[in-house]
Amino acid sequence: MIRAQVLICGGTGCTSSGSVAIQEAFKQQIEANGLAEEVKIVQTGCFGLCALGPVVIVYPDGTFYSRVTEEDVKEIVSEHLLKGRIVERLVYSDTGAEVADVKEVSLNDTAFYRSQMRVALRNCGVINPENIDEYIAMDGYAALGKVLTEMTPEQVIDTILDSGLRGRGGAGFPTGKKWQLARVLVPDADQKYVACNADEGDPGAFMDRSVLEGDPHALIEAMAIAAYAIGANRGFVYVRAEYPIAVHRLQIAIDQAREYGLLGKDIFGTGFDFDMEIRLGAGAFVCGEETALMTSIEGNRGEPRPRPPFPAVKGLFGKPTVLNNVETYANVPQIILKGADWFKSIGTEKSKGTKVFALGGNIEHTGLVEVPMGTTLRQIVEEIGGGIPNGKKFKAAQTGGPSGGCIPAEYLDIPIDYDNLLEIGSMMGSGGLIVMDEDSCMVDIAKFFLEFTVDESCGKCTPCRIGTKRLLEMLDNITKGKATLEDLDRMEELCYYIKKNALCGLGQTAPNPVLSTLRYFRDEYVAHIVDKKCPAGVCKELLTYSIIKDKCFGCGMCAKACPAGAITKTDYTAPGKKLPAYEIDPAKCVKCGACVGTCKFKAIIKG
Repeated sequence: MIRAQVLICGGTGCTSSGSVAIQEAFKQQIEANGLAEEVKIVQTGCFGLCALGPVVIVYPDGTFYSRVTEEDVKEIVSEHLLKGRIVERLVYSDTGAEVADVKEVSLNDTAFYRSQMRVALRNCGVINPENIDEYIAMDGYAALGKVLTEMTPEQVIDTILDSGLRGRGGAGFPTGKKWQLARVLVPDADQKYVACNADEGDPGAFMDRSVLEGDPHALIEAMAIAAYAIGANRGFVYVRAEYPIAVHRLQIAIDQAREYGLLGKDIFGTGFDFDMEIRLGAGAFVCGEETALMTSIEGNRGEPRPRPPFPAVKGLFGKPTVLNNVETYANVPQIILKGADWFKSIGTEKSKGTKVFALGGNIEHTGLVEVPMGTTLRQIVEEIGGGIPNGKKFKAAQTGGPSGGCIPAEYLDIPIDYDNLLEIGSMMGSGGLIVMDEDSCMVDIAKFFLEFTVDESCGKCTPCRIGTKRLLEMLDNITKGKATLEDLDRMEELCYYIKKNALCGLGQTAPNPVLSTLRYFRDEYVAHIVDKKCPAGVCKELLTYSIIKDKCFGCGMCAKACPAGAITKTDYTAPGKKLPAYEIDPAKCVKCGACVGTCKFKAIIKG
């Protein structure tokens, strides 16, 4: 009889930290202690707290162990599983609980989880994603059974429409409306398709990957529901090849669903046929755009196509197609089971439900969070994310990746939803949320995202291919102190030209990081141009290093570390010091910063 379960995170983050070896160590120790019949090991998907991995949770008490190593496994088995004594030094207790209360510390008690509401991520970190029976035990495929036996396709579409579910991939188009158009615009089509965008190319984004790794059957079930709703019988999941764990588990799930009769012919004996397959992408950011994605699935170079016609009329292989991303689909089974009213009771007036964010950057707890729409940025950064490390101040957050914009500190209390973000010059995007502290240079941030866009442009249209390149050159000149104030006006004009004339969403949104940083941090641009200074001390060409001679002890460590021979001894000896001070020759200095790291007396300043 099983009396305890050991859940071990098998997401990409924890896998890279050694969770596979930890799982094997648990297996060996459990067998060595004669507990194989009493303790079950479960490999799960991502728990969300990626910064604390590898993560291990012991049930039924729900004790949450973080940063577990192979060496810790023997102690957990001998103390916790054999003797019932929690290994306190490994317990993550960001709860305010005293050590005496450590047994009460579970995953849901942590500050990271208290404000979350998991819908799309409901099974991630809970079930073994490679076991279809565990998904079924969590009401898996009940929604598919319901729509096939109790609902018409029109009723399914009406439910999704009424729920207010909007696409989680970026633009926020109403999901039910997209399904409705695909059903009614070409009613006599001999073939229709459903497709899933699991490309997820934004830097720092890993929401869809985590769902595929932790709950792949939710995607399969939702795509089958969508296929029934629009009259399709075939589906494609487009996922980047850089997601090997996600691809592996999704293929296992597809094979299991076929074996159980949940994919293929005559599903649930209703006469409904549906099957699906995986198509691997080579990692091109432009293939996140729907028409480029479909072009790639068809076996061609991933380039966008003009719209109209829209995919609902002419999509994959020229047939009506519905395309949603993984997170959007992950909400569908729960909406069917719990009803549209349940879903639309969550969130704001125009943005219903929850949103998954990948927290990264200068924040204490990097990882994956899911919160109701309308949660403020402050709640996400300070309560869930644990705030900015090292006592630094929050400066901005970038949402929407290269297609989004920055949110400055003045909007920390803004409720996050589609419309509020657009109003302040950002966008929801797929859900990447990169936090920046006071040491971040916003000009450099804009340059970083634009470098990415320039590199990822497919080159099909001139505004994107040439315009973003010229924009990057302007930004580069600013970071080197070679620009003029007139260049700011020209840069802004070019931004709006690109937005208006680029062929696809990649090009149209490429200038957003530049426009938003110009809007909220223009003073930093002016400082780079007029004062030839980078206020954050980031832009290398504008940096100067100098030694405060009265603080210098004359040890010479900085001179030894300097690769350019730019630091030499002077004739000046500071009061109270025994050796002559050193100085830096700005003409020779390559601004590598090696000297700063070697000075124990903080005598070298950067400015």
